[in-house]
Amino acid sequence: MNCRRCGTPLRKPGDYCLTCNTANADAVVVEFSADRARLTMLDEDEVVGETTVTTRPESDEQLTEIQLRNFAGRVADEIRRKRPDTVYAAGAREPLRETRAQVHHEFYRVPDAEAGAGEGGSGESTAGDDASPVVSWVLDRRGDRALQVVETPPREKIGGSHSTLIGDRKGRKAVGTVAQHPHVKKIVPGPIDAGGTGSRTGLRAKATRAGTNGNVRLLLRDGSSVQENRIVTTAMDRETGERVREDLNEALRDAELQDE
Repeated sequence: MNCRRCGTPLRKPGDYCLTCNTANADAVVVEFSADRARLTMLDEDEVVGETTVTTRPESDEQLTEIQLRNFAGRVADEIRRKRPDTVYAAGAREPLRETRAQVHHEFYRVPDAEAGAGEGGSGESTAGDDASPVVSWVLDRRGDRALQVVETPPREKIGGSHSTLIGDRKGRKAVGTVAQHPHVKKIVPGPIDAGGTGSRTGLRAKATRAGTNGNVRLLLRDGSSVQENRIVTTAMDRETGERVREDLNEALRDAELQDE
């Protein structure tokens, strides 16, 4: 593949061109399985190439912590080569979570597909194959109006007349996890209701169904205490609010604050 601007040959499909400082992919879709990750590079609504990163466990068990970190590091390196605006990811949770921690691009988890991530070999290819269900899902929604990204530091997003959060450290962790999302503008803690059904699993957090204005609620449960916190998002309607809600719940699961 050559650079779309200056024609310089690129080492891998979708690489950022260092000759003329031009991005040749504005998004990367990563499909993870336990031992491989398939990266598909997109330029607007066109697939411009694919790359597959593989790893091999030292035994039949799951990847060790070091192997997982190295595997995710190789995927993160491939993403950084492209300098995309956005990364979309689906599939195996552990390598996805570790990769998200290693990159600083706008990063979204998207619904998994029945097809396995990266099936069909390794190496690079140009966009000749049919797009996977995950890539098709992303392409179908890339035409939607982009949501505004909030640059406010997470700590400054929290405010309102109620300052107390249930669950102590875990409650603060749940709110902090939500506050880190780029499409969350503000979190307004609500009053605490001590008359809820008791929880035996410690603090649990869940983002509830979006309203017509795109905003959601963060429901915290700890023992018999319940707290409903208002989450103001940059979504403009219920449909886009649901996309933010799904992403928030995924982040809460990753933080081990929500049941699988």
